[in-house]
Amino acid sequence: MSDARATDVTSELMTAGEAASYLRIPLATLRYWRHLGIGPAGFRLGRRLVYRRTDLDQWISEQHDSQNR
Repeated sequence: MSDARATDVTSELMTAGEAASYLRIPLATLRYWRHLGIGPAGFRLGRRLVYRRTDLDQWISEQHDSQNR
């Protein structure tokens, strides 16, 4: 993988704290939603839980669309 591509992939990844800030919610809320299975998609990268910015944006769009039906 080229250095430019590696930088693009890692810059897209967010920690749980960063994802909560991005969504403007408390970290505890993001953790609770994950526990219930209703929050945005995240995954383990080693021992760390990370979120992709695109997954967060998609989840936001889905929430918006479901409210406007």
